[in-house]
Amino acid sequence: MKAKNIRVIHYGLGPIGLATAKLILSKPDMEIVGAVDIAKEMAGKDLGEILGLQPLGVHVTDNAERLFAKVSADVVVHTAGSRLKRIFGQVEEILRGGKNIVSSAEELFFTTPENAEMSARIDKLAREKGVTVLGTGVNPGFVMDALPLTLTGVCHEVREVHVERVVDAGTRRYPLQRKIGAGMTPELFREKVAGKAMGHVGLRESLYLIADRLHFVLDEVRESVEPVIAEKPLKTEYFELKPGDVAGIRNIGEGLKGGKKILTLDLRMYIGAENPHDAVRIVGTPDLNLRIEGGVAGDQATAAMLVNSIPAVIAAAPGLVTVKDLPAPYCIQ
Repeated sequence: MKAKNIRVIHYGLGPIGLATAKLILSKPDMEIVGAVDIAKEMAGKDLGEILGLQPLGVHVTDNAERLFAKVSADVVVHTAGSRLKRIFGQVEEILRGGKNIVSSAEELFFTTPENAEMSARIDKLAREKGVTVLGTGVNPGFVMDALPLTLTGVCHEVREVHVERVVDAGTRRYPLQRKIGAGMTPELFREKVAGKAMGHVGLRESLYLIADRLHFVLDEVRESVEPVIAEKPLKTEYFELKPGDVAGIRNIGEGLKGGKKILTLDLRMYIGAENPHDAVRIVGTPDLNLRIEGGVAGDQATAAMLVNSIPAVIAAAPGLVTVKDLPAPYCIQ
C-alpha cells in the first residue's frame, strides 16, 4: 500500500473545520495526524467519532503547543476564526512549531492597512521558521478576488472590475446565518456591526488584493454594511423571521480614482435571496462578463479551497503569501 505523504494537523472543529477534515480524509495522499480545538468538551475525543466515522486513533487536544512539539506534520489546516487579532496567538504558536499554515481566517487573506503590523510579524516569523502561511476560502479566496483576477489574464488592459455575489443564506450553516444578523432588529444589527461583533469579514481584503495586482492607484476606498430587512415571514432550520426583522447583510466595497468607481465588490447575503448568483464584469480590452447561476456553494467551496491549496503551500517559499502568489489550486482527486 502506498504511504500517505502529506501529514496534516487540523486546528478548529466548527462546521467548516469538520467539513474540511472529512474532505482531507477522502484524499489518498493525505492523513490527519493531530487535531486541536480550544473547546474543553472536545478534548480527548476521537476525531473519527466526532466526524461520525470509525475511530481514527487521533484524539483532539486543547494543548496545541504540546501537540506541535511531539507530532511531525507538513501543514496545519486552521479553521478557528476570522479576525486576525483574535487568531494571532494561534498563528504564532503554529509557526513556532515549525508548521506551514492554510487558514480560513479572512483577515489573513491579504494585508490591509489596519492589519499591517500583525501581518508583518507573521511574515517575519514564517520566514525565520522556513514555513508558509496562506489565508484562503471561497470569499475571500476565490469568487470576489481570485476569479476576477484570473479572468483578466486574457485582457490587454483593465480599467474597471465589478463583482456581485448574491447568496441565499437560508441554505447555509447556523454560524453564518447568525453572523449576518438573521432575526435581529435593525438597531441591534448596526450596533454589532459597529463593534465588529458580527458581519461578513474579508471584503476589504479582496478589494485591496485586486487593486494591488492590477496596479489600481485608488484615491479612496469605501465600505458600507447595511441590513437587508425581511418583507415577509421567513423560516430556516435555525431562525423564524417576521417582517421588519433583519434577514441578512449587504456589504459593498468601492475603490475610487478621480471620483469614479473603478472597483466594486457587492455582496448580498440574506435569507430568502432570489436568483443567487456570482457575477464578474470587467471593463477593458476586451470587456468580459461572467455569471455563475446559483453561485458557488460557499461551505463546500471553502473546504475545497483549503484542501486543494495544501500542496502549493508546502512547496512555496517561506512567508505570508496570497492566493495569487501561488499556482492556481485544482481539485486533488
